[in-house]
Amino acid sequence: MFDYLIVGAGFAGSVLAERLARVADKKVLLIDKRNHIAGNAYDHYDEAGILVHKYGPHIFHTNSKDVFDYLSEFTEWRNYQHRVLASVDGQMLPIPINLTTINNMYGLNLNSDELEDFFASRAEDVKQVKTSEDVVVAKVGRELYEKFFRGYTRKQWAMDPSELNASVTARVPTRTNKDDRYFTDTYQAMPLHGYTKMFEHMLNHPNIKIMLNTDYKEIIGEINYKKLIFTGPVDEYFDYCYGKLPYRSLAFKFETHDQEKFQETGTVNYPNDYAFTRISEFKYISGQKHHKTSIVYEFPQAEGDPYYPIPKEDNAALYDKYQALAKQLENTYFVGRLATYKYYNMDQVVAQALATFKNILKKEAEVTETLIE
Repeated sequence: MFDYLIVGAGFAGSVLAERLARVADKKVLLIDKRNHIAGNAYDHYDEAGILVHKYGPHIFHTNSKDVFDYLSEFTEWRNYQHRVLASVDGQMLPIPINLTTINNMYGLNLNSDELEDFFASRAEDVKQVKTSEDVVVAKVGRELYEKFFRGYTRKQWAMDPSELNASVTARVPTRTNKDDRYFTDTYQAMPLHGYTKMFEHMLNHPNIKIMLNTDYKEIIGEINYKKLIFTGPVDEYFDYCYGKLPYRSLAFKFETHDQEKFQETGTVNYPNDYAFTRISEFKYISGQKHHKTSIVYEFPQAEGDPYYPIPKEDNAALYDKYQALAKQLENTYFVGRLATYKYYNMDQVVAQALATFKNILKKEAEVTETLIE
């Protein structure tokens, strides 16, 4: 008899498996339909011996000391601050847009105060910011929106930014200084030996049994367990009774080149050219020394593994219907990006899983207290 059956061995499922096994001394069965742990953060060494991320680059960053300290129990870190360039009009320009971006793009020599005036002179008066287009044109105007955001967003989401919730482009800030880091979080680092090694340490406990290459629907009737934690797509759990929740997926094209370096930074965005959105080079991310280098092209697509919940009002309304069903279930928890239909970063999923664990402990304490009374 298992105390918990956990479906999905990514961040949400693995964090909860570790906490329940190590802290609460529960017996846990962790299953995943893929042939590996670590979910989309899974990394491995390719044929050339270069550490690559199978599902595209995963850059860890967080402002949460609790999340960073928790993961630090299972890995050492390599300090890494991600930098991204955008290929625009034949130039490689820093993104997020900053002082260097504008000066190089227009051949100017502005300072930070002058850049604020520059943005203000180009910004459009948007009465009510509702869409991703509104966010950008209200800050920096239509020309920069067209050059850096619109094409990339249309490739990524197969919709115009005017159709998407403001949260999409709000994730990418605009700066008036020369800070060219993609993220500004307090903690920016990569697991020293990779994500998969971190997950292996996390799940190395006698209370945890792992089954891979396993579809939970095929075995759930054969397993004795008390409670369920589900981290897969919430609509799949309920057999799509209200219809499918829309997602965007990705296809990846990996290449290894017989040279030490392919591009000038970890990721280069291509907002206006080609079918792919970006190229990432893994040696920047891992810090690995190697005489060859491996890269990945990312091609957004409609079909395939669900990666990105599409942030539109009607999709949120559809999720609300599934959430209502989920709330009716006892002893079942829905955790993670797919189970809660939220565009979470990795650290946010870890935080959600840790919070869920605390809620589980609280509930069990309340039940125990009731039984004693």
